[in-house]
Amino acid sequence: MPLAQHLAELRKRLLLSLIGVVLGAIAGWFAFNPVFDTMQRPLLEAAARNGSIININFTGMTSAFDVRLKVALFLGLIGTSPWWLYQLWAFITPGLKTRERRYALGFVGAAFPMFAAGAALGWLVLPRAVLVLTEFVPRGATNLTDAQAYLSFVMRLMIAFGLAFVLPIVMVALNFAGIVMASTWAHGWRWAVVLAFTFSAVMTPTPDAWTMILVAIPICLLYGIALVVCWSHDRRIARRNAALADGL
Repeated sequence: MPLAQHLAELRKRLLLSLIGVVLGAIAGWFAFNPVFDTMQRPLLEAAARNGSIININFTGMTSAFDVRLKVALFLGLIGTSPWWLYQLWAFITPGLKTRERRYALGFVGAAFPMFAAGAALGWLVLPRAVLVLTEFVPRGATNLTDAQAYLSFVMRLMIAFGLAFVLPIVMVALNFAGIVMASTWAHGWRWAVVLAFTFSAVMTPTPDAWTMILVAIPICLLYGIALVVCWSHDRRIARRNAALADGL
């Protein structure tokens, strides 16, 4: 395909992706109130448990509008991810063979539920993290949490866990593309465990070790599952190459 057609196709896919995200953001705009109520619930529960006053504070005239717009865009981006991931796949497809197209579609199809599972785990960790962090507020003091700062904290937590769960998909994709062998992933398993526990310790700011362990274990298990898939793929490729060599 000539460069001009590639650029035209890229522009088309980007436009379709943008339209999808905008439509999702419009839906997210009208879903703001229940979503925001759910997001601030961990703060209210922490306030009731600690016996302190904790409220979300909007610091400027446009702060409430900015928060609503960010939540709408966040919901639109997450909610329409299958759509824009499909557009990415459709752009790549013309340059792939039939089998590679199936692999690409499988990776795109697996990435969204894995990201959603990671984001859900981050959401489950959020109340515990909020409770521990707000316990440092002195008794009798008032914690006026900036709305945008709190929103960024929640989004970063969920996105970080979502990306952590997508990493095994990336491992398998690199292996199937012939870029990284399973033996390479196997040799790095110790570093993977260290990074999983480090990530869990940073993202779960709680004093107990059990929360960190409960978060790190699924990440380590996903690494192990991805390693088994990569190993099986390499063995299948090795057997096929051996059969071809014997045939010659």
